[in-house]
Amino acid sequence: MKKIILLALIGFGAWNYYTKSVDSTPNPTPRSSGVAEIRREAPVQNSQTSFRCDGRQYCSQMTSRAEAEFFTRNCPNTKMDGDRDGIPCENDSRF
Repeated sequence: MKKIILLALIGFGAWNYYTKSVDSTPNPTPRSSGVAEIRREAPVQNSQTSFRCDGRQYCSQMTSRAEAEFFTRNCPNTKMDGDRDGIPCENDSRF
């Protein structure tokens, strides 16, 4: 019984470490070094989309690749391009 509890604790610790390290990966998009950062809350007018920055950061929160691309280009703190090649959510099988 003690071995099972010990293995469960080790597994939980490893999972917790992994999820925190994924969350803390730096965002490759350059940010301005100005005095104030402008956070876009209003929809960005584009001829093709009506998406807006609303705090979502992960591929699992997106409904399309176009939406993911919009978020990585226009919104702060997104975590959708892990290999920093400019293509968000490329391993997501839904898109």
